[in-house]
Amino acid sequence: MGKEARDSVAKDSSPYVLGIDLGGSAIKLGRFSADGTCLEDYRAVTPRPATPEAVLATMVEAIAQIDPEGAAIAIGVGTPGPVSSDGRIAKVAINLKNWHNVPLGDWLEEKTNKPIILANDANCAGMGEAWLGAGREFRNFIMLTLGTGVGGAIILDGKLFVGPKGTAGELGLITIDLYGPECHSGNRGSLEQHVSVQGIRRRSGTEPDRLAHAAKAGNHEALEFWKNYGHLLGAGLANSIYVLNPEAIVLGGGIAASAEFFLPSIWTEIERRVLPESREDLQIIPAQLGAKAGIVGAAKLAWQRVEV
Repeated sequence: MGKEARDSVAKDSSPYVLGIDLGGSAIKLGRFSADGTCLEDYRAVTPRPATPEAVLATMVEAIAQIDPEGAAIAIGVGTPGPVSSDGRIAKVAINLKNWHNVPLGDWLEEKTNKPIILANDANCAGMGEAWLGAGREFRNFIMLTLGTGVGGAIILDGKLFVGPKGTAGELGLITIDLYGPECHSGNRGSLEQHVSVQGIRRRSGTEPDRLAHAAKAGNHEALEFWKNYGHLLGAGLANSIYVLNPEAIVLGGGIAASAEFFLPSIWTEIERRVLPESREDLQIIPAQLGAKAGIVGAAKLAWQRVEV
């Protein structure tokens, strides 16, 4: 943001919140007004090792960079793993060191003097799409983030559903193969183990972006891989459709950029497995917010935190 834009924001006394997305390689932050306008964004490198104490210090420093006057009225934070139902404790983060029942909400509140709300990063992405992205026209939809893992979010009647313990919506951890590969969750044969980046590597021996380039070039083996990928993803989605009967399924994450190659076989699998009455008017659509979905959703949760 240039100096003139910063001066303009500084003169504007309208309230804003911060949305933060904690990732394994970067911590992304944004300042958001009540209508969803991003006033400024900032990016910090996730420390190595990413212990809770090191991440907290980096996060506090980044908050000071994006909000030097300390004028934000609340802060929402997306973390890579389940969060307690009160939005205070990061229960576990598989790819971060020593993250088990970390009271990040309390720590940040003590450091910033701001109301804090934590949420799973995929749930934040779902909230972001519900607020400003592909889910705006739907009251009931599910989102899958297809990347290093497979995250899920459930929006019911316009609200994020996390269940009584805060851990609902792990749609990537449903079982589709009883004796399949072991999952970090302790499950075997989860959807994530088949359709995540690591699942693609295991099954193809190469990277998703290379398979995408090959498919665009008309490579038969790559096209066949994506076709089979769609069948696996469609089988997993069929389970969620029967349970939740969503109006739409939003697909996000880096792998979703290749959806043109696997969307037809998703539909083939869903039509094979799901009763017509349970999929009537169902839409499967791409996410719209890209890498910003997490900070947008975290900001929306922050606004909800202060509006309650």
